[in-house]
Amino acid sequence: MRAEIIRQQLQHGQLDACAIAALFARGEITPLAFTDACLAAAQRATAIFITLTPERAREEAAAATRRWQRGAPLSAFDGIPVAWKDLFDVAHTRTTAGSALRQHAPLAHQDAPLVARAAQAGMVTLGKTNLSEFAFSGLGLNPTFGTPRLRTADGSEHAPGGSSSGAARAIAEGLVCVALGTDTGGSIRIPAAFSGVVGYRASRGRYDDRGVFPLAASLDTLGPLCRSVRDAQMLDAIWCGPNAAFAPPHFVADTVLLDQCEAPVRENGYFALAQLEAAGLRVSYRAVKAMHSALAWIADNGWPGAVEAFQLHADVLASPQAEKMDPLVRQRLLDSGRLSPEVLSTFLQHRMQWQHALADELAGAVLITPTIAHTAPLLSPLQDAATFAQTNRATLRLTMPGSLLDMPGVALPSGGAETGLFTSLLLSLPSGEDARLLAAANAAAAVLMPGTPAQRDFVTQP
Repeated sequence: MRAEIIRQQLQHGQLDACAIAALFARGEITPLAFTDACLAAAQRATAIFITLTPERAREEAAAATRRWQRGAPLSAFDGIPVAWKDLFDVAHTRTTAGSALRQHAPLAHQDAPLVARAAQAGMVTLGKTNLSEFAFSGLGLNPTFGTPRLRTADGSEHAPGGSSSGAARAIAEGLVCVALGTDTGGSIRIPAAFSGVVGYRASRGRYDDRGVFPLAASLDTLGPLCRSVRDAQMLDAIWCGPNAAFAPPHFVADTVLLDQCEAPVRENGYFALAQLEAAGLRVSYRAVKAMHSALAWIADNGWPGAVEAFQLHADVLASPQAEKMDPLVRQRLLDSGRLSPEVLSTFLQHRMQWQHALADELAGAVLITPTIAHTAPLLSPLQDAATFAQTNRATLRLTMPGSLLDMPGVALPSGGAETGLFTSLLLSLPSGEDARLLAAANAAAAVLMPGTPAQRDFVTQP
């Protein structure tokens, strides 16, 4: 019972992974008891997980329990439950990539390196989460494994965001403390925004992506979804080493982009910026030319990741097997085949130049933009192909420039709408400045998420 109460506190954002690890350290709960509560909840959930690994989870949690009892944890997150988007190889499980075409793929012989490193830190693998087929959608629908729907209090069902849909819902519903996703054009940041959780897109190469099924090799990267920025910082420290302290951040808010958003996103965004200023943080307001140039380039030329995705799946698309694919994803891939390969080559040729221009323009400031211009769309209209395509483009529009420029980004909840849906702001820095970004995002979270675990002491109920 106590473990389930703590899991519910995680679900409601009253606890985070760091706080739960502190409970382990004090002996108030064991990793095994907490893992059992998470597994029971995960087994009741619909379409969030594609595969659960209960035997592995209990074995790892039992070992973590013994280590905490000896006072010898492997890391600060020893015993913390984690889930993996079903693009990551996990030993003795099938990596489906969310596709009916891979339902009978061979089982993985070993963990992907990042999964292995999590295990070496004592983290508990609970299973593998659902996603858009082949990770090629910003909306998160999946007709093969089901869609992990986002439901509001009035009973309406909304798209969870993609492609890391199951990862976001696993965090929002308190099934795990950390869920690892991938992000090519927005696939961590978008579902985090729709579900009102924290999502961190790391710079390319910061985390080892071997053993992860690709979408677009020139743009793919990894990152966690979690309940707090400090959880993302702790995970980053476990994998990359501790970070130095940083000076208070200077934020640059692109209000041109904010003004283009739906009313709840715009109003919550301006209120959040005013809160940052009231807390003594420096905020400037101006359009960032490099971002608008990237938006215009994508609008004029197309998305280079789509070219790579088509090239990866061209053989399947030309075969009878294509009929088994999600028709909405299949059509998007076929449309991608009409793009000139020069879109990709031009991008690769100019990427570094664009990144330098962005860094020069920001001059050390942290960029703030809306994560998405709208809240989570209703699910049922998205069955129409034209509506799906239009909504998918709109959903990805503001995250794609950051991917084009390889900007590490943290999506932070910025409030809610009357509908009960969430809004989000995206904090970004030039490629490679992940540690400074996480520090800046934590400073912002101290103001914008005052009720979150990082900002207060924790009281658990007996």
